[in-house]
Amino acid sequence: MNKFWDNYPLIQKELEDVQRIMKKNVKSNEKYLEKPLLDLINSDGKMLRPAFLLIASKFGEYDKNKSENLAAVIEMLHMATLIHDDIIDESKLRRGQTTIQFKYGKDYAVYMGDYLFSKCFLMLSDDYSMENMKKISKVIAQICMGEIRQYYFRFRQDVSVKRYLKIIAGKTAALFVMSFYIGASEAKCDERIIKTLGRIGYNIGMAFQIIDDILDYTAEEETLGKSIKNDLKQGFFTLPIIYTLLEKDKNLEELMAEKEISDDDVIEIINIIKFSNGLKRAKKLALRYTERAFTLINELPDCESKKIIYEITERLLKRKY
Repeated sequence: MNKFWDNYPLIQKELEDVQRIMKKNVKSNEKYLEKPLLDLINSDGKMLRPAFLLIASKFGEYDKNKSENLAAVIEMLHMATLIHDDIIDESKLRRGQTTIQFKYGKDYAVYMGDYLFSKCFLMLSDDYSMENMKKISKVIAQICMGEIRQYYFRFRQDVSVKRYLKIIAGKTAALFVMSFYIGASEAKCDERIIKTLGRIGYNIGMAFQIIDDILDYTAEEETLGKSIKNDLKQGFFTLPIIYTLLEKDKNLEELMAEKEISDDDVIEIINIIKFSNGLKRAKKLALRYTERAFTLINELPDCESKKIIYEITERLLKRKY
């Protein structure tokens, strides 16, 4: 279990239960199928989304078994999207470990991701409201749409800030929204609290992804535990690049126009971005979403869950650049 939750022993214990549920649901006589998924479950992820679901559910009528099972579904959905994302990005590392696509091949990884999706819907088929089932299906469609948008705009310098925000709203923020919203909804929270928690999830998700995209230009690969600067080589232009392109830097425009970006090009692009206002503007926007998240958290009723959300949001969104 990741040490991120060491200061919250109850949540840590619940997340360990969530992991056990996940392991039970991927258990198979076909060990070649089971092992890659168990490796991913046992990897050093923070399990933010299931944790947020559990915390949100405690604003209402907390049902431990129901909430932990739903949290397991959310994390398995997230895992499925990561497996597919690694295929598109041709990533070698995920959470400090070799990715399924790199270790076993892309075809195998596609099937593994699809297998996880099917397991999630099987787990949801028994004890959850049809309304929330529809919301989860809608979020999966949003995530897929976000990926499709990102792929469609590869290597295109006309990707606007608005388009980028739409992409990350689907790719990242949607699952944060669902974690908070579904957790509170299934716990029969007041409608105002459910909506506030959903909006908190949106702003945390947006800031979280922007910060991640900034870190690709400022952090060491070992710090993140994954292959960095991969977006550049794949032609995925994130916010620091988009803002820098708006400054009409001719050198950057020429480098970004290339269909194949070399390692030397990557170094030059990073240096251009670091000495432009692109990173500063990206940080400013991340801060805006961060401040909105804290404003909404302050609207929640006072309780231990509110305190934990505030503290965790501080840790997530005030990371070193």
